[in-house]
Amino acid sequence: MNNLLYQPDLAAAHLSPAVWRSVNIQLLQKMLSEFSHEMLIVPQLIAQQGNWDVYEVKHTEKPVYYRFSARVLSLDHWDIDAFSISKLDNGRTADLDAVAFIVEFADQLGLEQENIGTYLEEIISVLFTYAYMRDQNRMGVDELIKSDYQVIEHAMSAGHPCFVANSARIGFDAIDYQNYAPEAASPLALVWLAGHRDRTEFTSIAGVSYDHTIRQELGAEHVAALDKMLTDEGLDPQDYFFFPVHPWQWFNKLSHIFAADIASQKLVCLGYSNDLYLPQQSVRTLFNVSSPQRSYVKSALSILNMGFMRGLSPYFMRTTPAINTWVYDLVANDAYLQRRGFTVLREFATVGYTNAYFEEAMQIDTPYKKMLSTLWRESPFTVVHGGQQLMTMAALLHIDVYGKAFLPALISSSGLSTADWLRHYLNSYLSPLLHCYYYHDMRFMPHGENLILVMENHVPVKVIMKDIGEEVAVLSPQVSLPPDVERIRIPVPEELKILSIFTQAFDCFFRFLNQVLVAHADFPEAEFWELVTECILAYQQEFPELQERFDRYDLFAAEIPKTCLNRLQLKNNKKMIDGSNPFKHQQFAGNLKNPLAVYKTTLI
Repeated sequence: MNNLLYQPDLAAAHLSPAVWRSVNIQLLQKMLSEFSHEMLIVPQLIAQQGNWDVYEVKHTEKPVYYRFSARVLSLDHWDIDAFSISKLDNGRTADLDAVAFIVEFADQLGLEQENIGTYLEEIISVLFTYAYMRDQNRMGVDELIKSDYQVIEHAMSAGHPCFVANSARIGFDAIDYQNYAPEAASPLALVWLAGHRDRTEFTSIAGVSYDHTIRQELGAEHVAALDKMLTDEGLDPQDYFFFPVHPWQWFNKLSHIFAADIASQKLVCLGYSNDLYLPQQSVRTLFNVSSPQRSYVKSALSILNMGFMRGLSPYFMRTTPAINTWVYDLVANDAYLQRRGFTVLREFATVGYTNAYFEEAMQIDTPYKKMLSTLWRESPFTVVHGGQQLMTMAALLHIDVYGKAFLPALISSSGLSTADWLRHYLNSYLSPLLHCYYYHDMRFMPHGENLILVMENHVPVKVIMKDIGEEVAVLSPQVSLPPDVERIRIPVPEELKILSIFTQAFDCFFRFLNQVLVAHADFPEAEFWELVTECILAYQQEFPELQERFDRYDLFAAEIPKTCLNRLQLKNNKKMIDGSNPFKHQQFAGNLKNPLAVYKTTLI
């Protein structure tokens, strides 16, 4: 990517007129669908045409109209024909422009003046990303389904499917984008630092020492070389902890904001890693491609991405290994979860460095306190055998640049019927989530990027959950937790507890999976929800002692409160939620009809 320094036109080489028109249609389709789902806009039916009706979205004050053909699937999912979208402005056909749509409908979307600039930048950044992927990522799904873990990760298009502005990385320049964005990056080296022990805290799970961690990740020879770098400077290696950081963070934040610490040798740069890494969809998590058995590295990255500055709190790092230990032990000692093969990847060691100036000056929660932390997470290759393939669960929603869906190609290659394949998937994915929720009062954040599917002959046999420390939660005050795990307990109103399944699994993933099956596999949506019901009933029949909880948190209720993630981001695109109380600022808009409710009469 250094060519960009000498050929600046390469930074925008993917922005051709044809590609730009195409990605504007793609993003406008998503906007119309998700904003309609969240009732930020209300399309009006103007003509019925069988399964595909014609709708119109009209500006409340301006003579601007958008028309499109759509069918409304389960959970109010607007399946919109992208090629049917048209725009009329003052009675004349106008070009489709996703950014112009946000500007036109800013008031209806609830965008305030102080937020709209950042949101527009995010939307433009998403278009830039879409254009790059359309121009550069040309691998079709028939080849992709046979590819390895990181090739699939690199090719993904779905991301967090609910969010319209889901792939902006505000802070990256054009060179950074091609160096560090998961869809663009080539393998890269990390920057290793030495943090003095009076500013740096290392924490790990039981049985894992600092020395073990560093030798595992670097090798004894490299550790000796780094020790020598310090001794040559007159410093004692025993006074320091070594840890890696993202190169962007070093060059753009740490080298100057931590200048005093560097000058006083509290923080020492040790150079690049020998191993090379690839950024994952979550952008600040990096996978070791030189030595896949070695750990993921997750590093603070002070860019704005989907409603948050992606830092890492040194305070959270202190308790992350303990939380991972608690969750891991619970899973490992649960016979049902073990039978399902449910696995969690432990974040087994962390480093947090505190900047004394910001700690003393600022009493509030702020990104300035989250600039320098790192954690190590187990590699999924430590928990699979040679005949198994890994892929992100986000792949199930992937559509390639030729318009072909990944999921039907995957099912076809398995030799199973769609229904039988989905049974394997639901038993691997949904059943463990139900057990964690009903039996242990615990929920994860089980979206596509956080789940790794373990496949045998293109069939899911188990799932691996990652990102435990930041996203696991216990919902009950009755569950006993060790003191250093207590921060995962979150206050949730009783009537909203079931959203841990309804929102996270149903609305944020199954809604889109169902659309892929209907649109690309001609699989009736009623059959999909029957299979979901079958999976739930099988679980409930296995644990009749939990019937009171099944009744209280009813998955067959007639309606589901509609949680609106875009409303959250539109309201505050720099900090969507308070992690310690995620329901405090939650946005709702009406209710969804539960596609499982029709089966309730058969259960009585």
